[in-house]
Amino acid sequence: MPTSSTAPVTSPPGDTAERGRAASGTSPPGGGGRARRRRQARVGLLFAAPMLLLFVVFRFGPVLGAVFLSLTDYRLSGEWTFVGLENYTRLGGDELFRESLTVTLLYVVIFVPLTVLMSLATAAMLHQVVWRRGLFRGIFFLPYVTSIVLAAVIWKWIYDAEDGLVNGLLGLASIGPVDFLGRGELVLPSIALTSAWKGFGYSMLILLAGLQAIPRSFTEAAMIDGAGPWQRFRHVTLPLLRPVLFFVLVIETITAFQVFDAMYVMTGGGPVRSSYSLVYLLYDSGFKFFDFGYASAIGLVIFIFVLGVSLVQRRFLGKED
Repeated sequence: MPTSSTAPVTSPPGDTAERGRAASGTSPPGGGGRARRRRQARVGLLFAAPMLLLFVVFRFGPVLGAVFLSLTDYRLSGEWTFVGLENYTRLGGDELFRESLTVTLLYVVIFVPLTVLMSLATAAMLHQVVWRRGLFRGIFFLPYVTSIVLAAVIWKWIYDAEDGLVNGLLGLASIGPVDFLGRGELVLPSIALTSAWKGFGYSMLILLAGLQAIPRSFTEAAMIDGAGPWQRFRHVTLPLLRPVLFFVLVIETITAFQVFDAMYVMTGGGPVRSSYSLVYLLYDSGFKFFDFGYASAIGLVIFIFVLGVSLVQRRFLGKED
């Protein structure tokens, strides 16, 4: 009886590849994949369009407007005259601008290290706390959500030469009274301390998050090698915390260059313009004398200083090895 043998049915290689791509969900090479990626890109841009529009209108647009105003003699009536670089030339010969620049730079030198050290010390302390860590974190963060005007009014009373809390304590030690806000050499440190107390909580939380992200294996290895607490902090913690510390330095530097509220409430720019900052000069030029072109030029100079200081910080602290 004859036997019949059936040959195995094989599929063409192309059909096998198509079925494999269909099973894996991949698209054939060529135009199909590119078309899908373009379609996904259009959908992504569609979802991002509202935020991009808000950024252009409310961030990028005002910057361009400020650049334009700095090149004009713009008045409150809406009339303007193109003057080119005349406003910047005025800045070079303005004695008040040089004084306010000196005050601002001195304030930055006092405020930034003070705030960063307060934030870092508090974050390091909270990093070691196990019991009620969230409670202490909220207590230290509470001043940050307080109004700067309210904080300035409270600290103005604390510094008061007659009835202030500080002078009351100094009186118990037969010292004083000291006019913290009336003496030129003390007014900037006093305002810097107020602003640091008000704002250090934000940087503290950022640094605390950075400390908690450091693996314990690094510090444990240093302990096994015999490193003490200061050596572990200096040679292990600080290098690993450098990117976070760089971010904190940048945001605190920007905050320092923008100081205005505390000076306006506590001293009004005095005594004898010892607390008259660049932003205070910008405010007076724009909203007291309505010289908007000159005020815009001051604003751009502040931006250039902030950018320059941030780049220097990036060069010495933020650059990765």
